[in-house]
Amino acid sequence: MGAMVTSTWVVEQGRALGFDKVGVAPAADLEELALFPAWLERGYAGALDYLRNPKRRDARRLLPDARSVVCCALAYDTHRPRSTEVPLDPERGWISRYAWGDDYHTVLEEKLETLRARMAERAGPGFQAKLYVDTGPVLERVYGKHAGLGWQAKNTCLIDPELGSYFFLGVLVTNLELSPGDPLPDGCGACTLCIEACPTGALVEPYVLDARRCISYLTIELRDAIPVELRQPMGRHVFGCDICQDVCPWNAKSLVTNLPPFQPRALPNHASAPKPVPAPLALSEVEGRLSPAAPAAETLAATVRGDSMAEKDSFLHPRLEWLASLTEEEFREVFRRSPVKRARWRGLLRNTIVAMGNSGNARFRLLLETFAASDDTLLAEHARWALARMEEAQHS
Repeated sequence: MGAMVTSTWVVEQGRALGFDKVGVAPAADLEELALFPAWLERGYAGALDYLRNPKRRDARRLLPDARSVVCCALAYDTHRPRSTEVPLDPERGWISRYAWGDDYHTVLEEKLETLRARMAERAGPGFQAKLYVDTGPVLERVYGKHAGLGWQAKNTCLIDPELGSYFFLGVLVTNLELSPGDPLPDGCGACTLCIEACPTGALVEPYVLDARRCISYLTIELRDAIPVELRQPMGRHVFGCDICQDVCPWNAKSLVTNLPPFQPRALPNHASAPKPVPAPLALSEVEGRLSPAAPAAETLAATVRGDSMAEKDSFLHPRLEWLASLTEEEFREVFRRSPVKRARWRGLLRNTIVAMGNSGNARFRLLLETFAASDDTLLAEHARWALARMEEAQHS
């Protein structure tokens, strides 16, 4: 079984399916896997309890007969500026690069499923393989490193000389005995730009990330209140963060993809225009604030969201007022096939409120006051902080 399936053949098939890099790692005891429990013990995983699954420490716990891990990389960088290159706009927030397009899980899973089917057909009876794209207890980056897809950088991302670090990873854990690739030498050298650029100090030392301080963790994974001392450093980020990658010299000339699923998705027409009236958390809460000459509630909703505007925006730099105006139903519809849905509606509102406070934009005051008076204690507390932050900025 599997005599006709070689690493060279698997790499060729993966590349033919559109993956930018394909490699094979051994399903064996690896140094990084042995160090993982110590990282957990230091509390760096925060509320990411799923990382504590003991199966994550060894692919052979996922597939008892596992011999190899096929690792596939797909670049997602686009012809768009880095977050560090775009001037601050007090009207807008920022969404991480990987979430500008469609949900990468679906894109990679389809390609990996096809690769698995081709391997099964060629290997014959007895073939086994399990597929993972951030969907199970497997440390993809560790296996990616040992498959020769990149070295683990000081910001903990994998970096490939051609792809940079802007690529997704998917793996097939299989019982086939395949020849492993050769790990790449560390190319970070003496560079510490990523560590110096992190606004929240999440990179506590080279190659070590404290997820509890990472903006991506704070805006996506954390469900509770964001620690007060980390709110101001978050700046305009409403979903994820790319700063440590944006400043990396290896990403200056990284491979750029033209794949449609990874291009910035256009937002609905109503997301583009500046809003003449701040959007309330609920229309019933703001009707009492309107003067007799103000528009009716249904007209206000359309005005707030700019439904008459034809211009379109994209996911990379959305208007904060529009994000704050989204109902839960609208959130589900807009972000239905987007990674942003992982933050959940309430989480995105919380993040947007923080970004509003950091913006110093007085246009947001009425909206923040509405959130501050809401029954949602999480959003209300963040809104009160945002108002205080705005007041402090105006008098500094």
